[in-house]
Amino acid sequence: MATNLQIDDGLIVKAVKLGKHKSKKAAVTQALVEYVDHLQQKKILSLFGKIDYDPKYDFKKQRARA
Repeated sequence: MATNLQIDDGLIVKAVKLGKHKSKKAAVTQALVEYVDHLQQKKILSLFGKIDYDPKYDFKKQRARA
């Protein structure tokens, strides 16, 4: 999907340089990926304390190496 955006030239040049990207598109794509990841992590954190676990579940058994 073609999209035209007006992005601050100085900001995009900085992002390309600091991220060592080959293109502006690569820098913007990476920024969007990280933004989406961040939002998904925040969503998971909002579940903290709202999920009930089986008290008989032995998490240490799952960690044991076979």
